[in-house]
Amino acid sequence: MSDKFEFLSEARADIRSIWQFLSQEQSQSTADEIVGRILLECERLGEMPGVGHYREDLLDKGYRFWNASSYLIVYRWQVHPIQVIAIVHGARNVGAFLANRV
Repeated sequence: MSDKFEFLSEARADIRSIWQFLSQEQSQSTADEIVGRILLECERLGEMPGVGHYREDLLDKGYRFWNASSYLIVYRWQVHPIQVIAIVHGARNVGAFLANRV
Protein backbone atom coordinates (compact mmCIF):
# COMPACT_ATOMS: atom_id res chain seq x y z
CA MET A 1 0.00 0.00 0.00
CA SER A 2 1.01 3.59 -0.45
CA ASP A 3 2.52 5.85 2.19
CA LYS A 4 0.54 8.75 0.70
CA PHE A 5 -2.97 7.49 1.43
CA GLU A 6 -4.79 4.91 3.45
CA PHE A 7 -8.24 3.43 3.12
CA LEU A 8 -10.45 3.30 6.15
CA SER A 9 -12.13 -0.10 6.40
CA GLU A 10 -15.36 1.16 4.83
CA ALA A 11 -13.49 2.57 1.82
CA ARG A 12 -11.66 -0.73 1.41
CA ALA A 13 -15.06 -2.44 1.34
CA ASP A 14 -16.25 0.13 -1.23
CA ILE A 15 -13.37 -0.78 -3.56
CA ARG A 16 -14.15 -4.49 -3.25
CA SER A 17 -17.85 -3.85 -3.93
CA ILE A 18 -17.10 -1.68 -6.94
CA TRP A 19 -14.80 -4.32 -8.41
CA GLN A 20 -17.30 -7.12 -7.80
CA PHE A 21 -20.18 -5.15 -9.31
CA LEU A 22 -18.23 -4.08 -12.40
CA SER A 23 -16.77 -7.54 -12.98
CA GLN A 24 -20.28 -9.05 -12.94
CA GLU A 25 -22.05 -6.30 -14.90
CA GLN A 26 -19.29 -5.59 -17.43
CA SER A 27 -16.02 -7.52 -17.28
CA GLN A 28 -13.07 -8.20 -15.03
CA SER A 29 -10.83 -6.08 -17.26
CA THR A 30 -13.24 -3.14 -16.94
CA ALA A 31 -13.33 -3.63 -13.17
CA ASP A 32 -9.52 -3.74 -13.07
CA GLU A 33 -9.27 -0.59 -15.20
CA ILE A 34 -11.71 1.50 -13.17
CA VAL A 35 -10.39 0.38 -9.79
CA GLY A 36 -6.88 1.06 -11.09
CA ARG A 37 -7.92 4.62 -11.98
CA ILE A 38 -9.40 5.12 -8.53
CA LEU A 39 -6.19 3.91 -6.90
CA LEU A 40 -4.09 6.17 -9.14
CA GLU A 41 -6.24 9.16 -8.18
CA CYS A 42 -5.86 8.29 -4.48
CA GLU A 43 -2.09 8.28 -4.97
CA ARG A 44 -2.29 11.70 -6.66
CA LEU A 45 -4.46 13.07 -3.86
CA GLY A 46 -1.84 11.93 -1.38
CA GLU A 47 0.76 13.91 -3.33
CA MET A 48 -1.39 17.06 -3.30
CA PRO A 49 -3.64 16.95 -0.22
CA GLY A 50 -6.48 19.42 -0.25
CA VAL A 51 -7.31 19.29 -3.95
CA GLY A 52 -10.90 18.75 -4.86
CA HIS A 53 -13.98 20.43 -3.56
CA TYR A 54 -15.80 20.37 -0.28
CA ARG A 55 -19.50 20.00 0.27
CA GLU A 56 -20.46 21.87 3.40
CA ASP A 57 -23.97 20.46 2.98
CA LEU A 58 -22.47 17.00 3.61
CA LEU A 59 -19.24 17.29 5.62
CA ASP A 60 -17.02 19.97 7.14
CA LYS A 61 -14.02 21.50 5.35
CA GLY A 62 -11.71 18.80 6.69
CA TYR A 63 -13.05 16.53 3.92
CA ARG A 64 -12.63 16.83 0.19
CA PHE A 65 -14.36 15.22 -2.78
CA TRP A 66 -12.55 14.20 -5.96
CA ASN A 67 -13.83 12.56 -9.16
CA ALA A 68 -12.32 9.37 -10.52
CA SER A 69 -14.22 8.02 -13.50
CA SER A 70 -17.87 8.03 -12.39
CA TYR A 71 -16.93 7.74 -8.73
CA LEU A 72 -16.33 10.22 -5.94
CA ILE A 73 -13.40 9.75 -3.63
CA VAL A 74 -14.15 11.27 -0.22
CA TYR A 75 -11.10 11.86 1.92
CA ARG A 76 -9.69 13.61 4.98
CA TRP A 77 -6.92 15.82 3.71
CA GLN A 78 -5.41 17.35 6.86
CA VAL A 79 -3.78 14.12 8.03
CA HIS A 80 -0.76 12.24 6.76
CA PRO A 81 -1.27 10.00 5.00
CA ILE A 82 -4.63 11.22 3.73
CA GLN A 83 -7.53 8.98 4.76
CA VAL A 84 -9.96 7.82 2.11
CA ILE A 85 -13.26 7.40 3.91
CA ALA A 86 -15.54 6.50 1.00
CA ILE A 87 -15.70 5.79 -2.70
CA VAL A 88 -19.19 6.16 -4.12
CA HIS A 89 -20.71 6.31 -7.58
CA GLY A 90 -21.67 9.88 -8.43
CA ALA A 91 -25.24 8.89 -9.32
CA ARG A 92 -25.96 7.65 -5.81
CA ASN A 93 -27.39 9.70 -2.98
CA VAL A 94 -24.02 10.74 -1.57
CA GLY A 95 -25.51 12.27 1.57
CA ALA A 96 -27.30 9.06 2.48
CA PHE A 97 -24.21 7.01 1.61
CA LEU A 98 -22.05 9.10 3.95
CA ALA A 99 -24.58 9.32 6.77
CA ASN A 100 -22.93 6.52 8.76
CA ARG A 101 -19.34 7.17 7.75
CA VAL A 102 -18.30 10.12 9.89
